[in-house]
Amino acid sequence: MLRAIHRGVINFTCILSLMVLILMVASGQSMRVNGGNVTMTITTGTAGGQLLNVFNTTSSLAYQKQNILSKITVRTVCLGQSFNLIVAATNVTAGVAAPAVTLINGSPAIDFIRDIPKTGARNATCILQYTASATFAQGNSTELNNDVHIVTFTIQSQ
Repeated sequence: MLRAIHRGVINFTCILSLMVLILMVASGQSMRVNGGNVTMTITTGTAGGQLLNVFNTTSSLAYQKQNILSKITVRTVCLGQSFNLIVAATNVTAGVAAPAVTLINGSPAIDFIRDIPKTGARNATCILQYTASATFAQGNSTELNNDVHIVTFTIQSQ
């Protein structure tokens, strides 16, 4: 009985250490991530079950408007990525947030916040909502190691 339960339920820990690098495009313009590295622990259930999502909203992105219409893009580097990671911008004070962005190692930068106007208040912010998940079939971090993402946000002209 214990062996059947062991086969049917796999618990795993996927620690996604999100080290955020910030790039600046225009001189004197900057972005800053508040909240530091994010660590998320995922546990999955039985085979054929739904994804078990874990959310983290402890980080925020502060950015300064450019002198031109601009946008912020996002991408990740995660060698040997095994699990799912999604990021969304909520409570955006300047610009329009894209739908939630799935971060996949090696993918080109994806629009994250668009249409940041050049007028109005200079400073803007948003809450970063990370969602991590894994399916039963994706295995566990004990066997596959943890995913470590280096997430990069870039502000640029639109």
